[in-house]
Amino acid sequence: MVPEIDQQRFAEAQAAGALVVDVRNGGEYRSGHVPGARSAPLPNLPLILSELPKDRPVYVICQSGGRSAQATSLLRDLGYDAHSVSGGTAAWIDAGRPAVTGDAPDAPTAPATPEETR
Repeated sequence: MVPEIDQQRFAEAQAAGALVVDVRNGGEYRSGHVPGARSAPLPNLPLILSELPKDRPVYVICQSGGRSAQATSLLRDLGYDAHSVSGGTAAWIDAGRPAVTGDAPDAPTAPATPEETR
């Protein structure tokens, strides 16, 4: 079973500067992502493995949890301390947490509605 982190614990980790990898496609990422999340679409994840640390947790997020579970499984098999974010970006935004739009992890914060990210 792939380890999952619930939204509340993830929000605490994210606020403390956790490493977050968003495995959705570019369009989904640009429409609204967790502040600080790095974009690495699932098919491209193997291309950035050398850039991910193995000495700290990696939180993997997608839209609702399916792709992040796949990515987490892959990362754990390769020795990373990876955790899938339960409910994904949809649950993050549905809870009223901030979302960032655009290509950069920390672009200016803009309100995103659940409809914009689906």
